[in-house]
Amino acid sequence: MQIILVSRTKKVPKTWNLADKRLRFRLFGLAAAAVLGCAGLGGAVAMAVASPHDRALAEIRQLRQQVQQQNLQLTGVRKDAQRDIDALAVKLGQLQAQSTRLNALGERLTQVGKLDDGEFNFDEQPAVGGVEDSADSAYALPPTLNASIDQLAGQFDSQQAQLSALQSLLLDAKIESNLKPTGMPVEGYISSYFGGRPDPFSGHAAYHTGLDISAPKGTPVHAVAEGMVTFAGERTGYGDVIEIDHGNGYMTRYAHNSKLDVSPGQRVHVGDVVSEAGSTGRSTGSHVHFEVWYKGRVVNPLAFVKNHR
Repeated sequence: MQIILVSRTKKVPKTWNLADKRLRFRLFGLAAAAVLGCAGLGGAVAMAVASPHDRALAEIRQLRQQVQQQNLQLTGVRKDAQRDIDALAVKLGQLQAQSTRLNALGERLTQVGKLDDGEFNFDEQPAVGGVEDSADSAYALPPTLNASIDQLAGQFDSQQAQLSALQSLLLDAKIESNLKPTGMPVEGYISSYFGGRPDPFSGHAAYHTGLDISAPKGTPVHAVAEGMVTFAGERTGYGDVIEIDHGNGYMTRYAHNSKLDVSPGQRVHVGDVVSEAGSTGRSTGSHVHFEVWYKGRVVNPLAFVKNHR
């Protein structure tokens, strides 16, 4: 089969032999290209004239997919946040337990320090004040957890203030106690009390300015309070004597010693050995004459000895 094309311009006619395979392949390719071109053109026309409703549905489906992905991400964030909150809650419980132990410790210290009831109440916050801070925070914890943390922080501030005051008070009380004459300066018995008595040598009425504590010669004599040695030597009637100034109006004197173990200017503490009992000066036997002075006036040492007991 042949196809003859004749031109109007009287040119030589063209002849196509359909029995030629190459020609048939070329014609088939041209036909296929024409079909595909028509199909593409038809699709483009269909998209151009498609309903807006269909386009909106497609966009909605796409948005739904995005929302689902965001929900998955949000679920992961919530799980991470919940883990963090759980960890904070556990830590908060531990801090609350520590707060309870601090309260118990404060109450025991109050009892040990023999403070008045109600002077340190660890169940209440101390009265405080200050300028209001109106600055907003950039991040806020959940209300219940945030309130618990704020409450716990307030409790710790309260405990710190009260424990600091309690420590200061107990320290002051300890210092004051150490500076106040307390107890017997030597082991023995009281052979003569403070006040009026017959003079042991003349038998006349006399005023005894201290306590005589009978003790064997060489018995250690101890300081009854913390202070500074202001005199160590011999005084008329007292024999070898030690005088200690305690810096709070009190002064103590230890007389008739056989030996002096401290010197003026030396710092002594409660219980330190300052001398040894003897019978120097105006004395009938080995003992310690113990005097207590307060603000320049001699006072009865018996009250301080009994306070120790």
